[in-house]
Amino acid sequence: MKATGIVRRIDDLGRVVIPKEIRRTLRIKEGTPLEIFTDREGEIILKKYSPIGELSIFAKEYTEALSQTTGLISCIADHDQIVATSGSGSREFQGKEISQELEALIGGREAKCSKFGEKGHIQVVKEQKNEAPSQVIWPIICSGDAIGAVILMGREEKDIMGETEKKLVQTAAGFLGRQMEQ
Repeated sequence: MKATGIVRRIDDLGRVVIPKEIRRTLRIKEGTPLEIFTDREGEIILKKYSPIGELSIFAKEYTEALSQTTGLISCIADHDQIVATSGSGSREFQGKEISQELEALIGGREAKCSKFGEKGHIQVVKEQKNEAPSQVIWPIICSGDAIGAVILMGREEKDIMGETEKKLVQTAAGFLGRQMEQ
């Protein structure tokens, strides 16, 4: 654990303020869910909560099935990072922080289908090395909240996203959203 040198006092309601610098660095905004852990030495650990992270094994299997069926790169993201990915060339996405454009798309509950060079084509992760020529992105909605996205990307110009790919991604997002509600 890394010491920050910042000390805060608990107020009369039991609250502690997380410094703005730490919130900005860790991308913690108002309303961001935090999980609370304790250990035997009396430490309290706050961790950003990711509902999709709870389904990480299941999400990995789902991305593998999507990639095997389509031959494309498939990813499942939460609000912060790519949780699961599969397909040829997918390693550059696994565990990476998502781009601000993708975060805004998830927050806005928008679906997106585009080709490289088209208006609205977005970068999936920060510092993405290679742009995907085509992509379909669909938000995962759970109990009315947008909690992540399912992404399908082509690597070659011939990989065109059509109605079939849109329906696959929409089905995957709907299924994962329902799994989180249970």
